Amino acid sequence: MTDGVPTSRRALLGGMAAAGLVATMSTNKAVAGPTAITYSGPTIPLWPGKPPGAPANLPVRKVEQRSTDAAFDDRWITGIASPSLEVRRPAYADGSAVILIPGGGYGFLALDNEGEEQARWLTERGVTCFILLYRLPGEGWANRATVPLQDAQRAVRLVRARVGEFGIDPKRVAVLGFSAGGHLAGSLATRFDEVVYTPVDSADQLPAHPDLAGMIYPVVSLSAPFTHAGSRDNLLGKGASEAQRRAGSVETRVNGRTPPVFLTASSDDGLVPIGNSLALYNAMLARQRPAEFHGFDKGGHGFGVRLPDSIPAHVWPDLFHACGKRHGIFMA
Repeated sequence: MTDGVPTSRRALLGGMAAAGLVATMSTNKAVAGPTAITYSGPTIPLWPGKPPGAPANLPVRKVEQRSTDAAFDDRWITGIASPSLEVRRPAYADGSAVILIPGGGYGFLALDNEGEEQARWLTERGVTCFILLYRLPGEGWANRATVPLQDAQRAVRLVRARVGEFGIDPKRVAVLGFSAGGHLAGSLATRFDEVVYTPVDSADQLPAHPDLAGMIYPVVSLSAPFTHAGSRDNLLGKGASEAQRRAGSVETRVNGRTPPVFLTASSDDGLVPIGNSLALYNAMLARQRPAEFHGFDKGGHGFGVRLPDSIPAHVWPDLFHACGKRHGIFMA
């Protein structure tokens, strides 16, 4: 582990910058021994039937267990043919909701580090959580550049369609994304009204606008020199034009309707440079949109909520929750 970051993830994601290997990851390297912890909560399929642009041969779900401790999960998921929302409900709900968007360079999803572990501290504060298992663009789907955004828009609409069931205020729906999941959260915050799929039911008449977007060590630009090349190539495909790269860059999409954004990153992140967060923060300021940015000296990449107390970046969940309270999202 380096700077609180699992070395295996740093190495794999770093390799993605040079080659798109993650999209073909299999379970051959899964650690033998640990058994997955059981998590309770309903699963909400995003789409009735096959998702948009489904290939003739759907990807096959694979789970790689990275943990060697039977009491500790660290699962990476690929082969998502049926994207879903995994619901985690608090004992006492404050009426808010957070859609959690794991990262993984658009080549896998870090389910536990950036999903389940985030849901734990949020549900303890009364937040109803929905972990988004979105499709990976390099797994054969048509219109790959908008595949994750299709799922993200649909997820927000489905949460709003079921607010009565979960006791949620439809005006207090936030998203919280990590790394490439941060790019997806930012894309949703700036492209929520872009038509990227054909409506399938009444839920698609509801807004996909998040009320707050949290972005933790996020990929932001697909065009600037500090981009994470692996995420860019997995999303757009190798050889994408500069116009396509700029169109997929979050900082170029900020407008007068972009919701409040919360950003956290560390200056020693050797994988997704802090320049990504700075680019979006400056774009938000230029458009006079509410933005909060916390840059830390140490933390590296992929730290989730696993940093020790000796590293100041470990406080980011408190800062995010406080930001949400100021914007009327959280109450506890």
